Amino acid sequence: MSLVYPFSAIVGQDEMKLALLIAAVDQSVGGVLVFGDRGTGKSTAVRALAALLPKRPAIDITKLVQQSGGPQEAPTAAKKAAKPQMEPIPVVDLPLGATEDRLVGALDIEKALTSGEKAFEPGLLARAHGGFLYIDEVNLLEDHLVDLLLDVTASGENVVEREGLSIRHPARFVLIGSGNPEEGELRPQLLDRFGLCLEVKTTADIKSRIEVVKRRDAFERDRAAFIEHWQKEEQKIRRRIVAGRAALPNVETPDHVVERIARLCMALGTDGLRGELTLMRAARALAALEGAKTIGDKHIQRVSLLALRHRLRRNPLDEVGSSLRIERALEEVFAA
Repeated sequence: MSLVYPFSAIVGQDEMKLALLIAAVDQSVGGVLVFGDRGTGKSTAVRALAALLPKRPAIDITKLVQQSGGPQEAPTAAKKAAKPQMEPIPVVDLPLGATEDRLVGALDIEKALTSGEKAFEPGLLARAHGGFLYIDEVNLLEDHLVDLLLDVTASGENVVEREGLSIRHPARFVLIGSGNPEEGELRPQLLDRFGLCLEVKTTADIKSRIEVVKRRDAFERDRAAFIEHWQKEEQKIRRRIVAGRAALPNVETPDHVVERIARLCMALGTDGLRGELTLMRAARALAALEGAKTIGDKHIQRVSLLALRHRLRRNPLDEVGSSLRIERALEEVFAA
């Protein structure tokens, strides 16, 4: 296994790190979309977070995928008692040139030719189950793959019916997308599926730039030593995530908090109710991360930009950016 750059060693990019931590605590938030310049640590942060998370019981992909209506093997007492092997949280890349078969899975041609057996070869969606599906240049993704992703993210299940096969298997993952907005816009349907959205820029602070270069150089020179140096900080973040996940179900959401969230979304004119739900879930996850027992105003204010900036209707005559519109709405709602 390759050694991954530590999450805690990433310089700056606080909004991106916060969004990823929230998604790690509560998968139902809906994933993270990161737009920005190349070389700003987008893919590094995703892989660093996955490496930071506690390992999970190993998933046998071939057993995960079952032919609908087919026989299922009953677990024996020995299998029940066996201690599960642990594995790192997977980060699966979806290349822009990927075919539909590679994404959802297809008939295993080799087995069909050699033994005449109709067997299913799992795709990227099966491999990403329980982990992260990372799409770089997501705004350039082909439309038919976008449609497939929309179906799977909505249902949490991948259904394949072709070539005499009828397969369904769970496909629940944190969707992470990144891209450069100058290279094309993201389809509104897929944009709306991302829970949190942010933009990262190359830092203009000379001290931060120097620190980024020094840390990256030290990592490339001796990866093991660099990772060991950051182990204490990594453990702190890992404990926060574990504690946040445990505390999440018990975080209270007072009625006045829900009312303020609704008023904020109404003031901004967001379509549908996904904005309210995402904002509430993100604020709850942040409260759990910080050890709070109740969602407070500060939690709503900190995640509002992340949860709502990509849900605002565009007005060509309005020169005010989405971030400023949200900040103004926050002042009005919380001043009332």
